[in-house]
Amino acid sequence: MSVTPEDKCGLAHAAGFVASGVMAFATDAVVLQGLLFLTSWSALVCRLIAIPCAMVVGWQMHRRLTFAVKTKATWREFRDFAAVGWVAAALNYGVFAGVVIAVPTLWPLVALVISSGVAMVFSYLGYRFHVFK
Repeated sequence: MSVTPEDKCGLAHAAGFVASGVMAFATDAVVLQGLLFLTSWSALVCRLIAIPCAMVVGWQMHRRLTFAVKTKATWREFRDFAAVGWVAAALNYGVFAGVVIAVPTLWPLVALVISSGVAMVFSYLGYRFHVFK
């Protein structure tokens, strides 16, 4: 079976989405763990700082890798990205908080994985069909 140019485009798009998501997730996780280690703050407070850091990384990565935008970034694009991102972040945070509260003995990174998976689906659809259409 050969790979067509359309398949390569789809594969590159999917790989860009995964790579961008991994980088944003890694940023979120590193900031979360760093703050948990360096402060006495709760995981819920630490996520409020980690989320915006991950969002900036995600915007830059998705812009370059996932959607290969060649034009200069605009305020409208950033605004739209931030709007989708903050809704996804609120969804992510809500699921994270629900898991942490429901299972207080659970390692916070497990809750992060669960909440990030839910938010990933929402954010992809928003970025694909609204921000980078």
